[in-house]
Amino acid sequence: MSTQWTRRRWLTAAPAALGVGLAAAEEPPSPKEPFGYCLNTSTLMGQKLDIVELVEIAAKAGYQALEPWISDLDRHVKQGRNLKVLGRRIRDRGLSVESAIVFPEWLVDDEARRNKGLEEMKRAMGMVRDIGGKRIAAPPAGATQLAGLNLSRAAERYRVLLELGGQMGVVPQVEFWGPSKALGRLSEAAFVAMESGHPQACILADVYHLYKGGSPLSGLTLLAGSALHVLHFNDYPAQPPRESITDAARVYPGDGIAPLKEIVRALRQIGYRGVLSLELFNRDYWKQDPLTVARTGLEKMRAVVRSSLA
Repeated sequence: MSTQWTRRRWLTAAPAALGVGLAAAEEPPSPKEPFGYCLNTSTLMGQKLDIVELVEIAAKAGYQALEPWISDLDRHVKQGRNLKVLGRRIRDRGLSVESAIVFPEWLVDDEARRNKGLEEMKRAMGMVRDIGGKRIAAPPAGATQLAGLNLSRAAERYRVLLELGGQMGVVPQVEFWGPSKALGRLSEAAFVAMESGHPQACILADVYHLYKGGSPLSGLTLLAGSALHVLHFNDYPAQPPRESITDAARVYPGDGIAPLKEIVRALRQIGYRGVLSLELFNRDYWKQDPLTVARTGLEKMRAVVRSSLA
């Protein structure tokens, strides 16, 4: 199917999108649907859609939430469009903005770069706030080659970020990246969150990054469910091996070898009630019809969750 979506097609699709999105958001909680479902816009990055189109796809596919990249919002603003109007459109489609993705250098040792990173984070938080968003990622951008990071110092820097978030009304989630020499494991992110001493400290976890960084799954069961609000949900194949696998190898949940049932059960055990956000970077999916990709991803996430709880 063609990946080219004209504005005329979106205008005709919008009423249906509105109906489906609201219906999904209003469904009562179910023992077999303990989590919300979110679409991270990286999943459709290759189709080159604008944020309005992405909102419509998420709603029409049946998601409850959206996780945009700040680059999506930047393009929207550069087109002369208003973020608060976009926020109303998101809410009208029955969606929430549970998180957003950005890469400021808040963790680096260089003070000038770190201050610049804080300014970038402040700007990004303002954009997320304008669309009604709640949280934003705080990954180890710029510090991925920083071996031997002092985690206590990282916790101090994360607290500064949390205090900024308190002023802006958006909570930064400390995110670990599996390939990174700094904050590459769940345990490191947990230490930073705990030692920050801030009541809103929380962790952004990812199935792929748990695998890539070698974090034991048992670590999830040592957390409180309230320490997590968003979990990036995906799967990965057996090949290439862990040492050489990259983000581009991510596949739909259930199509790889990730122990997703164990992860879902661990989340239930700790009382997690956040969202599972479909975050993929698969080039093959980027060539396909975006609505089909979004729907397939949601169906496969739900199938994994339901089979895990059977």
